[in-house]
Amino acid sequence: MTDVAVKKKILFIINPISGVNQGKKHTIEEIIIRHLDHIVYDYSIAYTQLPGHATDLAKDAVGKNYFAVVAIGGDGSINEIAKALIGSKTVLAVIPSGSGNGFAHHLHIPFVFEKAIEVINKGRVISIDTVHLNDEIFISIAGVGFDALVAKKFAKKKRRGFLSYFSIVSREYARYKPKSYKLLIDGKPLKRRALFISFANSNQFGYNTRIAPNAEITDGLIDVCIVKKIPLLKIPILAHFLFQRKIDKSNYVECYKAKEIKVIRKKNRVINIDGEAVKLSKNISIKINHLSLNVIVP
Repeated sequence: MTDVAVKKKILFIINPISGVNQGKKHTIEEIIIRHLDHIVYDYSIAYTQLPGHATDLAKDAVGKNYFAVVAIGGDGSINEIAKALIGSKTVLAVIPSGSGNGFAHHLHIPFVFEKAIEVINKGRVISIDTVHLNDEIFISIAGVGFDALVAKKFAKKKRRGFLSYFSIVSREYARYKPKSYKLLIDGKPLKRRALFISFANSNQFGYNTRIAPNAEITDGLIDVCIVKKIPLLKIPILAHFLFQRKIDKSNYVECYKAKEIKVIRKKNRVINIDGEAVKLSKNISIKINHLSLNVIVP
C-alpha cells in the first residue's frame, strides 16, 4: 500500500486595504486556488481586520505547526507577521502588494501574484537576519528624522503609491530642519546633524530607492546610513545615486556596518519601522538577530 504524503499547512494572511489588494478579495482567492500546488499544500486564508491582527493570526499558525505563513501586503504587513515567526520553524512567504515593497524588491520576489505563488510552490527556504529596535522588530529598514516624518504623513494618505510618497517629500523637504544625534556604532561614538539616519537590514525603502546598496540581509550586520540635508538644486543628483545603487558615493552620505547601535535624540519622536511610523523614546537601542527568520525566496 502506497503511503500518502502529508500536505504542508500554509496560511495566507491578506491585508485587504494594502496597495493593490483593495476590492480584489475574490480575485486573490481565485489566484491562490488556481495556482497553488495542492499536492504539496493544505491552505487556508485569513483577512486582517485591524492593526496587530496579522501577528495574532501568525502566532496561531506557529502554535498549530504550520509550515508557512504568507504575507499578502506591504512591508508593514510583512513586519506584523514576521514578529510571530522569528525563532520558530514556521516559514515566512511573501506575495508583495503594498506601496514600496522594499523587502520583496531586495529578495527579488516577483510582483505578479501568479509568479509569487510559483516561488512558494518551489519552496526554497533561506534564513535571514532580523533586527531588534528597543521593544520593536524590523526586518527591512528603520529610520529616524525626515524619513520617519514622511512615513507618518504617508500613513494618513488615503491614496498610496509613489506619487503620494513623492508629494509628501516635495512638500516637507524645504522646511524640515535637520536634527542632532549622538550615536554609538559598535561602541564607536559619533555626533551628527542629519536629515535622516537609516538602519538597513535590506538595501532599500521601496520603489527601488536603495539607501544602503551594500546591505545584505544574511550578513549579521546593520548598515547605518547618515544623510545630510542636500541643497534643493542637487536633489536630482542624489536621486540618480539612489536609483543607481551609488548613494554611498555621495559626499552627503556616510555609511557604516555594525552589529549594535545606540542612538540618543533630544526628544521622543516617531521612527520609521518597515514603513510604519512608531513613536518611541529618545534613547534607541538597535541589535541584530542573526539568521533568525526563515523565508521562502526565488
